[in-house]
Amino acid sequence: MASNPKRTFVLILCSVLLVAGVARGGNFYQDVDITFGDGRAKILDGGNLLTLSMDKASGSGFHSKDQYLFGRFDMKIKLVPGNSAGTVTAFYLTSPPQGAHHDEVDFEFLGNASGQPYTVQTNVFSQGQGNREQQFRMWFDPTMDFHTYSIVWNPTHILFYVDGTPIREHRNQAARTGVPFPTRQPMRMYASLWDAEAWATEDGRIKTDWSRAPFVASYKGFVASGCTSPDVAACARSNGAWMHQQLDTTAQARLRWVQKNHMIYNYCADTWNRFPHGPPPECAAAK
Repeated sequence: MASNPKRTFVLILCSVLLVAGVARGGNFYQDVDITFGDGRAKILDGGNLLTLSMDKASGSGFHSKDQYLFGRFDMKIKLVPGNSAGTVTAFYLTSPPQGAHHDEVDFEFLGNASGQPYTVQTNVFSQGQGNREQQFRMWFDPTMDFHTYSIVWNPTHILFYVDGTPIREHRNQAARTGVPFPTRQPMRMYASLWDAEAWATEDGRIKTDWSRAPFVASYKGFVASGCTSPDVAACARSNGAWMHQQLDTTAQARLRWVQKNHMIYNYCADTWNRFPHGPPPECAAAK
């Protein structure tokens, strides 16, 4: 039987994607599974919008169908408006199962009393080792419209972006410091809206006002481009700039502006509470 050049091309392309990586984005029906909430998570607008709601009985959440070993992950989020004290809206990567040696990269948006700014918390876990929080107050109201939150994860860097502006750079310093960096465990993208009134707003001093429930956060524009195979070398040859992405001079200047003007907590500086004997070794190595 004569070969079909078009069919052969499609088969080769599919093989490359399976070996090296995959890009996802554009439709929540195709890209994610709802994980909890008993109907509180809703996919709307033909798959272009996903809303999470929370009441006193439960929050809700979803995760990506695919697992990735390195990648770039973008999500547009509109946060819970008004008095959202006690709520946490999350967008993060984590390796299953979430045990003592899991890896995780977090965006967490800590709710607030009406009129108060949101706290945007970032964190990195590797081999179960966390306590690497940095917290920020945004330069806009994140409840009025959608804003894009991005995570870039490659073998040397984890980068956090808000609307294309870098807010955090976490480097792989394992060879110099012995502090682990997530390089081996695939992770899924997760998102959730959940009750954290015990700690989220002013260390739990302000509780959730359940008379305002249900609380609703909205997600759209999920795009993931990452490796779906442990063959990282093949992925590096076949994928985009994110595999080797780091901050150039212009991006470093923007990062310094954000951290000078909008950072409210940095674990590297927390020698009065968390690290009384001096900051973790990667803090000095990163200077």
